[in-house]
Amino acid sequence: MRIGVIGGSGPAGSSLAARLASVGYEAVIGSRSKYRAMESRDSFVERFPELDEHLGYGDNAMAATCDIVVIATPWDSAATMAQDHADDLHGKIVVSMANALIRVGREFQPLVPPRGSVAAHVQAAVPDSRVVAAFHHLPATELGHIGEPIESDVLICADDPSAVRTISEMVAKIPGCRPLDAGELSNATAIEAFTAVLLQLNVRYKTRVAPKLTGIKGDPRALKP
Repeated sequence: MRIGVIGGSGPAGSSLAARLASVGYEAVIGSRSKYRAMESRDSFVERFPELDEHLGYGDNAMAATCDIVVIATPWDSAATMAQDHADDLHGKIVVSMANALIRVGREFQPLVPPRGSVAAHVQAAVPDSRVVAAFHHLPATELGHIGEPIESDVLICADDPSAVRTISEMVAKIPGCRPLDAGELSNATAIEAFTAVLLQLNVRYKTRVAPKLTGIKGDPRALKP
């Protein structure tokens, strides 16, 4: 399975691609400029030579041809970018990981896009794709520390249960991560907005936090609602 990351030359996108490559996926860092994508890819391979076999690069159009596509652009261009590659995204799982946030002074505040969430906006832009909201709360720096576990739950929501299962299997391969089915895509509004709270905790306590929920027993991928 090949996973393409559109807008993947930024910290979050490139780190996610590298982390997925480290657990055996064929991952492609995409960017408007394939040379910028190459720089991101080479930076990771230089530090972690074991990624050389599975981590690739290309422009966004190449990333869009992969089996699963992650959109890692800034939130205000996520839907536009999806629409630009709608033909290649037809019928595919498309992961939205952007959070609509603004910083006012020292405070982070969530913005609510017209359709309620960035993920819903992406779904409207590519209605024939199966949009999944996921990876919002994983710290980019820790994602890029290949070989070290990330102790975090990953909240996943979508209107297509099979897409949730596929992304849950992907998350479960990342050491330390636990996938949780958070319901339909409408719940992306709350998931995206909660990122502002996590960032505010980072500022206040000078750390990087990640969510861990208690009370769920066993393998959450096997639980039925």
